[in-house]
Amino acid sequence: MSDFARTYAQMMEQAATMARAMNPSLAEFTPKGFEKLVPTMPRDWMEAVFGNAFNPDGLDAKTRLMVTLAGLVATGAHAEPQITLTVRHLREAGATEKEIAEVIYQMSMLGGLPAMNRALELAKGVFAEIDEEGGA
Repeated sequence: MSDFARTYAQMMEQAATMARAMNPSLAEFTPKGFEKLVPTMPRDWMEAVFGNAFNPDGLDAKTRLMVTLAGLVATGAHAEPQITLTVRHLREAGATEKEIAEVIYQMSMLGGLPAMNRALELAKGVFAEIDEEGGA
């Protein structure tokens, strides 16, 4: 094991020990599925928090979320909970499935085909969940 890997492993163990000391339930915490704990914000709230409040003449929440999704895909689509949550919020902000897919397709040139495929799989899963919930 390299010095960096050893140092990183020690740092992660220290952080885990500290988290367990503050909250014993964190001993079994996993970020997988974390997005289920955070509800989708209503469209008006997204506009207030991410759009109109800070820059009234700037991008709307839907456009900001499209840019966010593009960045997540362009960097390799490794942040799965963030991608699924962004797709859910995009649907709430009024984006169509076709628009979301187009953003993901466009990023294939930057993030690569595997990233595009993974992001499309994640988006498809979100679309199915929304359909099951009877949502948008």
